[in-house]
Amino acid sequence: MTAMDFARLMDCEDVAWFRDQPEAARGAAAALGRRVGLGEQRSSQLVLAVAELAGNIAKHAVDGSLLLRVVRNEVTAGVEVLAVDGGPGIADVPAALQDGMSTAGTLGIGLGAVQRLADSFHIHSQPGLGTVQLARFWPRPAHPSAAGEPAVGGITRPIGGEQVCGDAWAARTDSGEGSPVSHAEKAAGPLASGAVDWSALTGTRPSSPHPRTAPSRGTFARPGRSGRPAAVRAAVAGPGTGVLVMSCDGLGHGPMAAVAAQAALHAFKTGTARTPEGAMEEVHRALRGTRGAAVAIARLEPDGRLLFCGVGNITAALVTSTSRSTLLSHPGITGHQMHQLRTYEHHLPRHGILVMHSDGLSERWTRGDLAGLLHHPPALIAAALMRQAGTRRDDASAVIAKAAR
Repeated sequence: MTAMDFARLMDCEDVAWFRDQPEAARGAAAALGRRVGLGEQRSSQLVLAVAELAGNIAKHAVDGSLLLRVVRNEVTAGVEVLAVDGGPGIADVPAALQDGMSTAGTLGIGLGAVQRLADSFHIHSQPGLGTVQLARFWPRPAHPSAAGEPAVGGITRPIGGEQVCGDAWAARTDSGEGSPVSHAEKAAGPLASGAVDWSALTGTRPSSPHPRTAPSRGTFARPGRSGRPAAVRAAVAGPGTGVLVMSCDGLGHGPMAAVAAQAALHAFKTGTARTPEGAMEEVHRALRGTRGAAVAIARLEPDGRLLFCGVGNITAALVTSTSRSTLLSHPGITGHQMHQLRTYEHHLPRHGILVMHSDGLSERWTRGDLAGLLHHPPALIAAALMRQAGTRRDDASAVIAKAAR
């Protein structure tokens, strides 16, 4: 991933899930193709690919689902298809992508044709576990900005029986050019310009008032035997372009949780804060008057530096092929009661990923569950994680960010 790829992001909207509804999926694909301006021929190719993927799910899958959504960057929009199932998997993926290998009961074009029709196509399959496929369709000729894969991708799914989801995720870039300083960053004072803080150097805590009235900056956590990084007071954005990523879980589920999640999304996307702590304060103000939410925000920088601030039960971890390191969030409800905010500094290894997900996914997954997926796009990894760890008892979301490399 180049520095340019690291800063490339896409927004997602109009998310629709289909289970055992191939006709509805084809109709929705045609409607989305017309809406984003794919054109008649390109929309027909999209519908053909959706028919093949949905047909495979209906014929062979265990608990299979198909996701359709609009994806867009700053200049163009397209349609993304994610097909996820729980089995039986494909023993020989290269063979399945050859012409003439379509499974019985589908339209007969085969996965190889889906791969050729799509502007990008990715597949991961394990016998006995299932298959995840991602296909993306852009208008022709595709704009150069649509090339390559974004650094961040995520997925949301509402609780069974609901049409709206109270979980959300978002990402935005920050170049630091002309960005106003947030309230949290102003409060950092002289430390932001390199002044020495002796309590940080000595590992001591400055005296502070009762936690309910303490300022939300200035607290240091001494590193423990676990090796967990200390909280960083007055963390500042590094040089160059950074990527900020948010995971949000509106309290409960249904329309009121979705209202909170959408308020958080708007505040995050339109905010000017450069650090996770500053962005968290912007989201906190926007969520007043709503149910509130659990929120985690991270900032990734091209050299692997990662700043993290979490409030509530968002699970966050750094994952490589050989390790999983959990990031620390603190109790609270963004929009209601946050107590002290703490930012933690970490390093994301070159071939590692940042994982953030709501409690609609179990925490019992391991690094081994993702080890074979790390070379795939973030959206496919997020879908595979939701298949592995997702529950049907709550809204669910997962977002994956890749390191620059």
